[in-house]
Amino acid sequence: MEKNAQGQQFDNVELAAERHSIHQVDEKKNAKDYTVEVGSEKGSSEEIEVLDPYSPFPIDLSQPDEGNILTVRAIVLGCALGALVNASNLYLGLKTGWLFGANLFGALLGFAILKALSKAPLKIPGLTDHFGPMENNIVQTAAAAAGGMGLIFVSGIPALYHLGLMSPNPKDDFGKLIAITFCASLFGISFSVPLRKFFIISVARELSLIFPTATATAVSIRAMHATGDGYGQAKKKIKALGYSFAGAFLLRVISQYCIGVLWDWHIFWWIYSIAKTSNVPARGVVGAISWGWFIEFTPAFIGSGLLVGLNSAFSLFFGGVFAWAIVGPLLVKNGAAFGKTPGGTEVEGLQNYMSMTVSNLDHVSPRYWLLWPGVFAMILVSMAELAFNYKIISAGFVAGYKSAVGGINKLRNRNQPVAESDQEDDNDKDIFSAHEQVPTWMWGSMVVITTVLICVILGVMYGFPVGVSILSILFAFIFAFLAIQCTGASDTTPVSTVAKASQLATGGVTKGMHVSIKTAQTINLMAGCVAGAAASQSTDLINDFKVGYLLRTPPRKQWYAQIIGSIVAIFMAPSLFILFSTAYPCILEPGAEKCAFGAPSIAAWRAVTEAVTSPQFPVPRGSAIFSLVYGIICVLISLARHVLHVKGKDNIANWLPNTMVFSLALTLPYTQYGTAMIIGAGIAASWQKAAPESWNMYGTSIASGLIAGEGIGGVINALFEVLKISGGFYGSGFGCPDGAC
Repeated sequence: MEKNAQGQQFDNVELAAERHSIHQVDEKKNAKDYTVEVGSEKGSSEEIEVLDPYSPFPIDLSQPDEGNILTVRAIVLGCALGALVNASNLYLGLKTGWLFGANLFGALLGFAILKALSKAPLKIPGLTDHFGPMENNIVQTAAAAAGGMGLIFVSGIPALYHLGLMSPNPKDDFGKLIAITFCASLFGISFSVPLRKFFIISVARELSLIFPTATATAVSIRAMHATGDGYGQAKKKIKALGYSFAGAFLLRVISQYCIGVLWDWHIFWWIYSIAKTSNVPARGVVGAISWGWFIEFTPAFIGSGLLVGLNSAFSLFFGGVFAWAIVGPLLVKNGAAFGKTPGGTEVEGLQNYMSMTVSNLDHVSPRYWLLWPGVFAMILVSMAELAFNYKIISAGFVAGYKSAVGGINKLRNRNQPVAESDQEDDNDKDIFSAHEQVPTWMWGSMVVITTVLICVILGVMYGFPVGVSILSILFAFIFAFLAIQCTGASDTTPVSTVAKASQLATGGVTKGMHVSIKTAQTINLMAGCVAGAAASQSTDLINDFKVGYLLRTPPRKQWYAQIIGSIVAIFMAPSLFILFSTAYPCILEPGAEKCAFGAPSIAAWRAVTEAVTSPQFPVPRGSAIFSLVYGIICVLISLARHVLHVKGKDNIANWLPNTMVFSLALTLPYTQYGTAMIIGAGIAASWQKAAPESWNMYGTSIASGLIAGEGIGGVINALFEVLKISGGFYGSGFGCPDGAC
C-alpha cells in the first residue's frame, strides 16, 4: 500500500504486474465477484490461470513441500528489508508526509536473494535450502512489520516537541518513545487476530473486501515461483528495481554537494540573475522565487508519479498552484497574510511566505492561514468518504455483531450436539487446522497485558487519567475495525480519520476535565498516536493474513513473523527519529524559516490539537470562513466522483480532482513535489500507451526502486550531517537563491 502520513492512499494503485490482473467478472454484481488472471507474456504458449481472490489459491503441484517456512533466513532478511523501508519512510514522511508499504518490495527482493541462495552450488543447511512461496510470504510479512510504525514519528510525536510537551532533546525521551511504541504496536497486532477470519473469510465476498495490495502481492509471489518463465520474469523485475534504487541512492547522496545543479533547478533565480546583470526589472520573477516555485528532480516523487496516475499527480500540482500562486498572493495583496524578509538577503522584494509565523491572529503567514482549510477539508472529505460507503460499513458492523453473538452462543453450547442445519457454512470455513491458528490464550493474554501497559505508561509518563487511557484504547479498536474494512474494500487506509476522530473526541473530554492546556495537548496527541498506530498495525497484519490465506501460509507462523518484525520497528523508528532530529534540529522548531524537511503532517496534527484544546479558537476569521466554504466544495466534488464511479462513468470522474490530495497541497510548504509527480505520471501514461507490456514488466519495480533509493540516500545524508561531512559543510550553493538551497 502507498499512503501518506495523513493516512490517505492514492487512488490508482492496482499493483498487479504483467503476469496477473484483477478485474470484475460481472459489473452488475456490485463489485462482489472478481477473478485474478495469471498468465504469460504475449505470444507465449503458457495458459492463463484464473484464480478467485476470495479463496485460497489452488495448490501448485509443481512446488515441493516447503517444510519449515518460519526460517531464520526469512526472518532476518525480511527484517533487514523492512528496516530499509522504515528508514526510507522516516525520511520521506518528515519531508513530505508520504509513507510507502514494504509488501511488494519485501516480496520481490526476498525472492531475488533467497532464490539465488537456494540455487547456489555450495549447499549450507538452513541457508541454501529450497525457497518456496510460503517462505517468501514470511519474508514479506516480516518486511511489512519492520517497515511500520513510521506514522507517529512523522506526525504526532514531533508535534509534541513543537508544542514543548517533551524534553528539549529527543534523546532524553528514548525510553518514553520506546514504551508507547511497543504497547501501541503489539496491542494492534494482538486484537487483530480474531478479526482475521471475519474480514478475510466470513464477510469478504459479501462486502467486496478484496484487499487489492495484499491480493496483488500474493499473485506476484505465486507467479514468481511458478514453473516456466516465472523466475526469468522475476529476475528482470528485480534487476530494474536494483538499477533504479542504485541510481536514486547515488543521486540523493552526491547531489547534496552541488544541489543547485544536480537536484534543484531554480529557474526563476537564474532568470533573475541574468536580468540583474542586464539591468532589466524582474519583480515578478522575485515573486515566483519568494513563493518557492522551482523544479526538483526527486526520484521518490517521480517514482510516486509512476504509480499514482495522472489524476492524483495533477491534483497535487494544481492544489499547489491554487495555494501558492492564487490564494496566497491574494492574501498578501489584501493584507490578510504577511511574508517575512529573509535575514542577510540583498534581493529587493524577496520574501519568505512558507514559514509558520503567527505574531497574532491578525498577522499570520500565508502558510498558517492556508493550513486550516487544508486540514479541515481533509478531515471533512475523509468523513464524507466513509459516509458515502455507509451501507458497506454498517453491513460490516452488523456482520461483526452477528459473528460475536454466534461465537458466544457456540461457546455456551459447546458441549451440545450441533444440528446439521446449524453447522458452519462452507464459505465460512477456515482451511487451517487448530494447531496452525494463533491460540486464543496467546493473543488474548497479549491484549490484556498491552492494555494494562498502555494505561500504566500513559498515566505515569504522559499524565493520562485511567478513564481517558481506556477511552483511547477503545477508540483504537473501533477505528481499527473501520480502517481494516476500508482497506479491504478500496485499499485506502483512513489513518488520518482514525487519529483525528480520536483527537476530536479526547479534546471534548479534556474540556470537561478542566486540565491545563499543556496536559490537554499531551493527552490529545498521545490519544491520536495510540489510535493511529494501533489501527495502522492491525491493518498491516490483516493485509499480511490475506496474503497468507491466498498462499495457504499458516496464520500462526505469520503472526510470529509479524511480532518479530514489529519489535525491530519498535526500536528502529524512534532511533531514526532521533537521528533526523539531531541532524536537522529544525524538525522540532515550528517557526523554522529554513529546513530540509517541511513536515506537513506535523503541522496538521499540531493544528488540530491547538484547535480543540485552546480556550481561544486559534484560526484567523477569514481562514475559518474560507475553510468552511472550501471544505463543503471539496465534499461536493468527492460526492460527484463517488456517484460517477458508481454509475460506471470513470472517464468523467477522473477529470474531477482528488480533493484529499488537492487539499494536502495546501498544507505542504513546497511546490516542487507536484511538479515531480507530474513528470512521473506523464512518463507512466506515455509508457503505458506506447509499450504496455514493457510497462507491466518494469513500471512498478522501477518506481519502487526510485522511492526506496532516495529514502535510504536521505538517511545517509542525515548521518553525514551528524558527522559534519555533508553538503552543508562542503557543498556548493551554485545555482541556488542567494547561494543557499
